[in-house]
Amino acid sequence: MLKLFTTRLYSASVIAALLFSAHSHAGKDDFTKKIELASLYQNADGIAKRASYQGNVVIQQGSLKISADELQIDASIGEGNEIFIATGNPAKYSQKQEDGSIVTAQADKIEYHRQTRSLSLEGNAQIKQNSSSVKGKSIKFNMELEQIIAQGSDQESGRVITTFQPVVKPKEPETTPQDKQP
Repeated sequence: MLKLFTTRLYSASVIAALLFSAHSHAGKDDFTKKIELASLYQNADGIAKRASYQGNVVIQQGSLKISADELQIDASIGEGNEIFIATGNPAKYSQKQEDGSIVTAQADKIEYHRQTRSLSLEGNAQIKQNSSSVKGKSIKFNMELEQIIAQGSDQESGRVITTFQPVVKPKEPETTPQDKQP
């Protein structure tokens, strides 16, 4: 029974990894740009290296954007190792990929780990690229490598739901009797 579960989990992980193919890495230039943060209120403690922001919070780093109701920043580990913890109803993330597509995500709580360039989505987690999506209770997403690990939700039998949309081929032009004449 455990082997069957492990095999299914591995298969689902492979499918999710294919969903966000390596051909469309996050805009690597984003991670070399400054981080801008806007909110209606902020409270910072320079000694503890922690800050709190409330009200229409928006973080932007190049095309990477996170919006939330509240944000906590823990910079106690040192510069470049900050952890941004965004909460909202829902908190949202978006980023343009090198191929021009946009990856979006949302959850009750989004943690952005600056050093590892990864997101942890908790509670009603969902991530989309193009017309495909993954939904679950929690999702871990490496933004640079586009690797996903998802855990089932409390809804819909506790399963991770992955949706692939069909590829629609363009219609062939219809031929008329005039086109068939020599």
